[in-house]
Amino acid sequence: MNHSRSSALILGLCIAIGLSLAGYFLAGGLMQIKAAQRFVTVKGLAEREVKADLAIWPITFTATAGQLPELQQSIASSDRTIVNFLKEQGFADDEIGRSVPQITDYQAQGYGGDRPPSARYSGRVTVTVHTRKVMELKKAMAQSGKLVAAGVALSQDYGAMPQFSFTGLNSIKPEMIAEATQNARKAAGQFAKDSGSSVGSIRRATQGLFSINNRDANTPEIKKVRVVTTIDYFLQD
Repeated sequence: MNHSRSSALILGLCIAIGLSLAGYFLAGGLMQIKAAQRFVTVKGLAEREVKADLAIWPITFTATAGQLPELQQSIASSDRTIVNFLKEQGFADDEIGRSVPQITDYQAQGYGGDRPPSARYSGRVTVTVHTRKVMELKKAMAQSGKLVAAGVALSQDYGAMPQFSFTGLNSIKPEMIAEATQNARKAAGQFAKDSGSSVGSIRRATQGLFSINNRDANTPEIKKVRVVTTIDYFLQD
């Protein structure tokens, strides 16, 4: 009987010690899990102003005539005037393209009753400059009044406005991502300082999309590149 009581007592004592140790390690584990769950979410911004490195300038003009051969001659004359102007501005043949002429016969379409016979036909052509010489193109655009003075009937086409693009995004991506990450860590550091903690490792990072927009409405050749990263940093006591 005494032997049985001793065995039971020892067994109970072992169970109690085991439960105590399990509770200790479980509590320690929960504390570690809770500490590991402490993090702060911050955003980091990086911006750059860059110059456009590609420009496209569609130059649309119209011509009218009473006969198709006359219309063809008028179109060819305006085309030569525009091309000569562009070459004087420093553009090469491989930077200049032309669209197919769009010819309208007002008499055949039934709404040319008020038009004189000399204006039966109308032609519309677009000469397009596609170049890396962005500043030269800006200067040429500023002098486009010379084309009007030379007799070219320029047409305003809101669907074909000058375009300025920046194609070198890949060359600045790494630096901008690094800058955005650094700015995010600074924000996390300030938060940690205010809360009496320190910044640990990165828990999760999400890179936002790069955006390229005009710096303002008056200088479309200057672009603003922007990226925002969202990062979770662990906080340590």
